[in-house]
Order: sequence, then C-alpha cells, then structure tokens
Amino acid sequence: MNSSRPKLRLAPSLLSADFAALGESIAAAERGGADAFHLDVMDGHFVPNISFGPALVKAVRRRTRLPLDIHLMVSEPRRYLAAFRDAGGDTLVVHLEVEAEAAHLVRAIHELGAASGIAVRPDTPVERTLPLLAEVDQVMVMGVMPGFSGQRFRPDALARIRWVREQLDKAGSAADISVDGGVTPETGRDSAAAGATFFVCGSSVFDSGSVEENLGQLRASVEEGAGRAVR
Repeated sequence: MNSSRPKLRLAPSLLSADFAALGESIAAAERGGADAFHLDVMDGHFVPNISFGPALVKAVRRRTRLPLDIHLMVSEPRRYLAAFRDAGGDTLVVHLEVEAEAAHLVRAIHELGAASGIAVRPDTPVERTLPLLAEVDQVMVMGVMPGFSGQRFRPDALARIRWVREQLDKAGSAADISVDGGVTPETGRDSAAAGATFFVCGSSVFDSGSVEENLGQLRASVEEGAGRAVR
C-alpha cells in the first residue's frame, strides 16, 4: 500500500441517528470507535430533501471533540462555508456539480482554515475531479444518488474509487477517498479493497442493533478489505 495513504477511518452519519436522542447516539458511536462524524446538509434544491443548518452542527460540536465532516448538498455552498466552519466543521465537502470553477470553492475553504473535500455524484464522470486532486484533502465518491438515506450501494462506485486511488497514488497524495452511501460491512470491505480510506456509515450503524457492535463489524470488514488492496 502506498505509504502516503491515510489510515482507515469510520464516520457515522448523524442524519441516520435518532434526533430525539442525538447526544446518546454520539456517545455510543464514540464508544464504538468512531473516528469522525458526518453531517449531511441538504437545501431542498440541489437535492429534494431538507435536513439542518449550522445550529445543529454547533450542538454536535458541544458533544464531541471528534472531527466533523460537513457534506454540503446545497446549490450555493459559497454562501454557507463560513457559517459551517464557525459552527465547528473541520472538513467542508462541496459538490463538483454546483460550480464551474470548483477550485475557487476549495481555496475558499482553505482560507477558512478547514480541510476541503470535493464530492462527485454517481452520474458525474469521476474524471472531472482530476484538476482538483492536487488541492483537496478528501475526494468523496458517492455510492448512491445524494439526498436520501438507506439507498443500496451502486457497484460501479468501486471502479470510480479505484480510478481516484490510482491518480492519488501516482501523485503521492495523502488525500482521503471517502465513500458515502450504502456503506455496509460488505460494501465497506469492497470499497477499502478498491482504495477508499474514509467510510461514511449511516443506516448500517444506527438503524438496528448495537451502535458499538455495528461499528466494530464495519471496522473489521474495512480492515480486511484494505488488506486485499494492491500493494
């Protein structure tokens, strides 16, 4: 494995948690070994659903010291970058599809002192990320169409992850490859084998059973998958 690759990390998606007991869900995920928390921000325009704003991010920030990964599924992310950074976001992920000059968004994120991420939908050619790979800290390959939790993972995401991994390894980049959507122990293992390093996990962690046990199973699977990756 390329020595520049970051370690494997699990980021439970709080959109799938019980909002009436969010603090308890965060605590359970921390006990289960979560490395970060993922927060999906949806505006009802870029995607059909509406989720939450900076106030919830600020509340989560008060409950955990783990990094907060903010996924901005919004049509005008530039308007909200500072607000989500001020609320406690550590990584701000914007969609490649929202702006012709996505590099400007990446630089604006860095100017705020946050790590930057670029997300790409399944219907967007992943090759469009190439001009940004030298600048971003995370490339998010969507395993589902953004906007709804609980969707099944799209198998073609694996080839897209492999392509990004090849490009990052050629460049000696330490950027994360994040996979978001439909991540289960099985798809997480396959994604890790393809080269993913950051796993957004929602329904598979929070929908049933023990959060701690679910995260333990997922970690074992992604570590197994990473062991199969090309070295």
